[in-house]
Amino acid sequence: MKQQTATYPLRLPRSLKEAVNEAANNDGVSINQFIAIAVAEKLAAMKTARFFTERQQRADVDAFKRILMRQGGQDPCEGDELVAG
Repeated sequence: MKQQTATYPLRLPRSLKEAVNEAANNDGVSINQFIAIAVAEKLAAMKTARFFTERQQRADVDAFKRILMRQGGQDPCEGDELVAG
């Protein structure tokens, strides 16, 4: 199945367009592909930030502390010890 695309006329300041052109050339891709990838990366970063914000809001800090302080289990591995302060 062929992926559908849409066009969008994009106006960039000349200096930014020149920087994008240089970066695209360095990556060996077209300006269009470079911008599409950059937009996809930005959207992924925003989605990831939203995911962790939502997870943080659901966190039960008291339960987390109880798990950390429970008896039993293994001692921390070297480098995993709690640092005072």
